[in-house]
Amino acid sequence: MRTVLFPRRVSRRWRPLAAAAALTVTASTLAACGSSGPGASGDTLEVWVYQDGSSTIQEDFVERFNEESDIDIELVSVPGENYQDRMRTAMGGSNAPDIFFNWGGGSISDFVAEDQLVDLTPIIEDNPDLAESFVPSIMESGAVDGRYYGIPMRGVQPVILFYNQTLFNDLNVEPPETLDDLYDLVDTFTAEGITPIALAGAEEWPALMWLEYLLDRQGGSEVFQRIVDGDSSAWGDPAMLEAAQHVVDLREAGAFGDNFRSVTYTNDAISTVFAQGDAAMHLMGSWEYPNQLTNQPEFAENDLAYTTFPVIEGGAGDPTAVVGNPTNYWSINAQVEGERLDAAIEFLRLMASEDYARALIENGDIPATTNVDELIDEHPNPEYAQFQQEMITNASSFQLSWDQALPSRQATPMLNAISELFGGSLTPEEFVNEMQNL
Repeated sequence: MRTVLFPRRVSRRWRPLAAAAALTVTASTLAACGSSGPGASGDTLEVWVYQDGSSTIQEDFVERFNEESDIDIELVSVPGENYQDRMRTAMGGSNAPDIFFNWGGGSISDFVAEDQLVDLTPIIEDNPDLAESFVPSIMESGAVDGRYYGIPMRGVQPVILFYNQTLFNDLNVEPPETLDDLYDLVDTFTAEGITPIALAGAEEWPALMWLEYLLDRQGGSEVFQRIVDGDSSAWGDPAMLEAAQHVVDLREAGAFGDNFRSVTYTNDAISTVFAQGDAAMHLMGSWEYPNQLTNQPEFAENDLAYTTFPVIEGGAGDPTAVVGNPTNYWSINAQVEGERLDAAIEFLRLMASEDYARALIENGDIPATTNVDELIDEHPNPEYAQFQQEMITNASSFQLSWDQALPSRQATPMLNAISELFGGSLTPEEFVNEMQNL
């Protein structure tokens, strides 16, 4: 990994906006990108971002940056499907990005181990204004072994149970407070021909969210923390088996409908199903709101409601505990040097600006900055913003998504096993045994 000191100021020149517009490309052109490669002496930085309803903000700030910088940024919007696999492949080759979107923690630990990332710790330590701009616990989630490799670049992302208020009103039902309530709602909506829960089962990570919360509510956050700490026997904890059994029970009750294994989250597929009223609930990260606001604004403004995950009566979990992603981060390829490195760090500094935090707020996100309370009234739905902020503030724990908390060599087979559990090809007992043998 590369450790950098405080960079010299990047030279600036004014140019018309039209000449500075960022280039956004899709996955079909990725092979042509990065022709200069990381660490090249050219005047362009290639930046990869996960493409969704929030990537328009990064596009806007790239344009702003390019207006004044001698080093341009070329923004590559990568479709979300298999983003991490593409990232790992790229980082192992000659066309790796100079700056890239990630989830911190386990998602970058392999890169850190291979000395592929710039160590930003000296920048953060020498510039208290930068460090103090972000919530400390969220900054820590971008660290590996006590060193910082990422700067927060999106909003905080707890997983929230969204529901269609209109459908609930039509059937005169309330959002679930307990898991038993949830099972009752499954029966109610199934009888009406409505899929109770939207689930993008063609991808593994949406299903993961259900198992994360079910385990947390059943056994508490300590069970998975043991796994993160290296205790593989924790996969055999009775709470894990019970959580896996709840997955089977929900599937067999028709909670996810008959075709969930063929629907993706990518390209807004499952969110459109939800917005069209074909499903009553959707367990998803808080980014679902800004995505819906961008892609289905009428639904977001008139029908979209939200609540916390239900408790399991008799379970050991704290009902305030949250799972999800503290935020996303920008990391810099260790091969970026000289003025290009200076420019990369200047770009990362924009993430701490009030303008950037305000743009996230206006897009429906809750930024990871410490000035949220001052900006929250500018959110398109202040009530939702306040709900999310209190959810995070009051959380007894904030459990990082398992596929981000674990290194890829464990996360990939785990996701495969979860997909098989939801698909019915693994029993709860077989799932637990397979995970213990990772």
